Amino acid sequence: MSTQLSPLLAPMLSSVAMRAVCDDVACLQYMLDFEAALARAEAAVGVIPSSAAGPIAMACNANAFDVAVLGDAATKSGNLAIPLVKALTAHVEKADALAARYVHWGATSQDVIDTAAVLTLRAGIDALLADLNRAVAGFASLAQKHRQTAVVARTWLQHALPMPFGLKLAEYAAALHRSRLRLQRLRRETLALQFGGAAGTLAALGDKGWLVAEKLASELQLTLPDAPWHSHRDRFAEAASALAILSGTCGKIARDVQLMMQTDVAEAFEPSGEGRGGSSTMPHKRNPVAAATALAAATMAPNLAATILAAQVGDYERSAGPWHAEWPTLPGLLLVSSGALASIVDIAEGLEVDVARMRANLDATGGLIMAEAVAMTLAEQVGKQQAHHLVQAASKRAVAEKSALHDVLARDSQVTAHLSAEKIEKLFEPMAYQGVSQILIDRLLASLDKTTEK
Repeated sequence: MSTQLSPLLAPMLSSVAMRAVCDDVACLQYMLDFEAALARAEAAVGVIPSSAAGPIAMACNANAFDVAVLGDAATKSGNLAIPLVKALTAHVEKADALAARYVHWGATSQDVIDTAAVLTLRAGIDALLADLNRAVAGFASLAQKHRQTAVVARTWLQHALPMPFGLKLAEYAAALHRSRLRLQRLRRETLALQFGGAAGTLAALGDKGWLVAEKLASELQLTLPDAPWHSHRDRFAEAASALAILSGTCGKIARDVQLMMQTDVAEAFEPSGEGRGGSSTMPHKRNPVAAATALAAATMAPNLAATILAAQVGDYERSAGPWHAEWPTLPGLLLVSSGALASIVDIAEGLEVDVARMRANLDATGGLIMAEAVAMTLAEQVGKQQAHHLVQAASKRAVAEKSALHDVLARDSQVTAHLSAEKIEKLFEPMAYQGVSQILIDRLLASLDKTTEK
């Protein structure tokens, strides 16, 4: 059911693990897993002969089917399940003609396709959770290491205030952890069996329909919903939203790293390596290639998620068109989300930090970055408005004279009348003006222990 990325582009935009999950043969196997589990469930409650389950399950091997042939046949039938069931029945018939009569008994195409999509999502979420664990741990470790490292906090791309670099890193870890919690909850609660028969009533199974559903959910280890959900796509919409949010978080982190790697900033860098980040013509280049991958995915993911959200608006009990749009889109969204996260794992586990350059950048404006610290201290003596006016005027003089703000303030009698030279000196130490940053770091790191797992 997936649309694989090009073999040329796939390694750049998706993880190895997710490519295995979304591989066409793997997706076909998920559909066959449904058929095998259905036969076992129906045999267990006496809907089909117990002797039929074994031969049907034995034939449910994706490697025995021609993906290309099935794909071509699906263009005529309207979905992949119809030619697959026909081919599966033929395979079973070769071994057991009686068992072949009970292939896909009482089910419909959407049961197979939707449940296979759920199984794909489950495997995909497991792959993402493994990488999320690595990324969160990597940034948490860096946050502890750099909790006393001062860096420029930037607003509107301009120097604002000093902050501990560890706080930024702890925020990365916490944001990724929130995606981890969303995916854990989705895996446990939202990924549910779809089994409703032709129109969601399980009429073909008589009074045993729900017994089969219970056994089938157990066989596939999926949540049993209160009723078939084939005409309500909110579960997939929720999953798509979570994937898009994850990609966006990865994109935000990547954007920061990309900007910090600028030649003019040069504060932190992706891991280096032979042939990594180079240019085809400029030997000196060190490009932010992992960040670029994450940003590409963050650009693509919201639009893929939008398709899933739009597909909620279907007609009656089985939509013609919106449902079809989900088939290539969900795997595509899983793939690009995995590519974004894999890039962030790479960064989290290998970020190179230039502490000296961070300090140099803090000093680049001649102390202007500490203007608020001075103004707030002075405000205790002369009031906020007057203090703001005095420090603003001093800042403008410092820029015009190309002088350090500290020196301008030290010559201003309106300032020195209230602040001693020693006090002014202390106000220009960046890490002395960090508010409750260390408490915030502790709180963010503590939040990483929260879990929705039972």
